[in-house]
Amino acid sequence: MVDAGDAIGKVRASMTERAELPGMSLMEHLEELRKRIVHAALYLAVGFFVAFYFHDRLYGLVQAPINKLNLKLNMTHPMDGMNLSMQVALIGGAILAAPFILYQVWLFISPGLYQKERRFVIPFMAATIGLFFTGASFGYFFVFPSALKILIFGFGKPFNPMITIEDYTGFFMSIILGLGISFELPILIFFLALFGIVSPRFLWKNIRYAILVIFIVAAIITPTPDPWTMCAYAVPMLLLYLLGIGVAWWVHPERRRKKEAAQAA
Repeated sequence: MVDAGDAIGKVRASMTERAELPGMSLMEHLEELRKRIVHAALYLAVGFFVAFYFHDRLYGLVQAPINKLNLKLNMTHPMDGMNLSMQVALIGGAILAAPFILYQVWLFISPGLYQKERRFVIPFMAATIGLFFTGASFGYFFVFPSALKILIFGFGKPFNPMITIEDYTGFFMSIILGLGISFELPILIFFLALFGIVSPRFLWKNIRYAILVIFIVAAIITPTPDPWTMCAYAVPMLLLYLLGIGVAWWVHPERRRKKEAAQAA
């Protein structure tokens, strides 16, 4: 069982150790945070305008799964078409700006890292972007089309489908973004292990609780009530958890200290 007191103790120990690093004052941290937020907002704005220029093509990608089912979306409000264009441009712009925004995040946290830990910037950015696109692609090509077929031609077979733009877009975004974010689990473990909060042994010891939590989360976010779709969510997340154990072993301070001690000896 996870010991909350032990976890809090590890957080305090990690923060105490890193407090000795040459850092910034509180006001300097706040100023740095403001600067990074402003830069990230500017990158997002540029990405939005670029994506809005191609919003017709982006909307075509969003609408493609339901077009394959020979169904048309319905407007219930005059603003629906414009709202869809804005939403698609915003999400597309965020994806385009993601590398630059992530770099701002890294610049903000890098003062709290040792010099040898800052070399993880390229693996961090590559893995974060790659995992998000992997999860989003998995949702777009497999989970979302399957969910549409099950919900419309399975459970909804006795009824006449009248799917609105707003409902379809919300459903699409929840699956694509939900899976994209869920696939970032190794990145979360990366930072927890880097700061010494969790260890590979801890993660492996509590894997049964992780499996339980993963299936609960999968049951909550699964768009259909059948167990097969839930497993389609849960199995990749479980594999990513196992990948996270390997990442934790790679970056955990204890392993690095042993390696340095062996090299010094």
